[in-house]
Amino acid sequence: RGLVTVTFEDFEKREGISTGKIMAELSSELVGKYAGVAINVEKNTTGPPTGPPISIEISGAEFEMLLALTDEIKSRIEESGIPGIEGLTKDLETDKPEININIDRDRARRFGVSTFSIAGTIRTSLFGNEVSTFKVGEEEFPIMVRLQRDYRNNMETLMNQRVTFRSQATGQLMQVPISAVAEAEYGKTYGSINRKDLKRVITLTSNILPGYNPTRVNRDIREVIEGIEMPAGYEYAFTGEQQEQEESMDFLIIALLVAVALISLILVTQFNSFVKPFIIIGSVVFSTAGVFFGLALFNMEFVIIMTGVGIISLAGIVVNNAIVLIDYTDYLHEAKRKESGLPASTPLDPRVSLSLIRRAGRTRFRPVVLTAITTILGLLPLATGFNINLTGLMTDLKPGIYFGGDNAGFWSPMASTVIFGLTVATFLTLVIVPCMYRIISLISNKMRKR
Repeated sequence: RGLVTVTFEDFEKREGISTGKIMAELSSELVGKYAGVAINVEKNTTGPPTGPPISIEISGAEFEMLLALTDEIKSRIEESGIPGIEGLTKDLETDKPEININIDRDRARRFGVSTFSIAGTIRTSLFGNEVSTFKVGEEEFPIMVRLQRDYRNNMETLMNQRVTFRSQATGQLMQVPISAVAEAEYGKTYGSINRKDLKRVITLTSNILPGYNPTRVNRDIREVIEGIEMPAGYEYAFTGEQQEQEESMDFLIIALLVAVALISLILVTQFNSFVKPFIIIGSVVFSTAGVFFGLALFNMEFVIIMTGVGIISLAGIVVNNAIVLIDYTDYLHEAKRKESGLPASTPLDPRVSLSLIRRAGRTRFRPVVLTAITTILGLLPLATGFNINLTGLMTDLKPGIYFGGDNAGFWSPMASTVIFGLTVATFLTLVIVPCMYRIISLISNKMRKR
């Protein structure tokens, strides 16, 4: 095995050269070009370890059937011509050479030699036996006794060596050649047998070429192999990076639901109503719609972890505008009731209520928009990967401004998610929240009259 590491200059010194294109060129020139050589071109991974981008586990009971199913799935995927797959490989070595020593138990019984003695002699010849230790200072080194390299690599010498044992009948030491009680046979075997949940498993893995979306490639693979009929007791599963992404997505969905539930609980206790929190939580839906609209508009990828974290953070940001708007509208209604001498919670005239809703919208328009703008402007450097050398700016008046970088690729999806969601949710909140407040007020008044 060999490892060749290509180290690139820092991002600001590459002058726009894409490392992804270089990886793609290396992969196209090396992968699959040399018989018997498996070459993988992959970038250095950061963060917690993850599985391969493509990982398909085929599990079952019988190895012959597993191999047949694995070869069929592999050939189907390769024949489909799905772009982005570097090269599928299976983790099972099928042609590993081995030497079987078959002991004739009848002969061994006649000579009085045990199978344990025969196996022990062969093992000592090949791997050695520790007979003592050699001490140098405080360190101890084992002294191993075994055949010299020339002899242990010679099958005839191994089979003709003598097994020394004590006869059970006479009590005398005896020696019998291994070839007199055993025969050597050359064969092939599997490299290693992997099991998962007590089932034998063969895994197909591959990297994804630079510039391709792993989720989209796995989706195309799933469509290709869905038509393969699996026998009873045999199944396949997508694991590795895709499985971890699905688990992360499930966790983030649960976290979002818990966050919305906690926000709703607090709003219900604050407003003493179930209807107004429903209007406020609607702004979370608006923000989520804005996220997907922005990603589609700018043709950006949905990064599971960071985009999900951005959506969860939006749930706590966008509700503020709706809370401020509804709270001020309630304040104006209560002030109008006091001015008119009406009891609390008495329905106002629809025209008066409409004018108060408009007044609340006009009054809170500026703070709501300014809050959104300041948040968006604060996240723009993170979303665009804006970098500046403050030390160089203060000392040599050289700011060294550039856009992009490794950190930008990691944090940009979260910042972009908040920007897209907050932009759309702010304008929808200013329009839809007053409308929903108006509709619910009219419905509530009609129900009270009835």
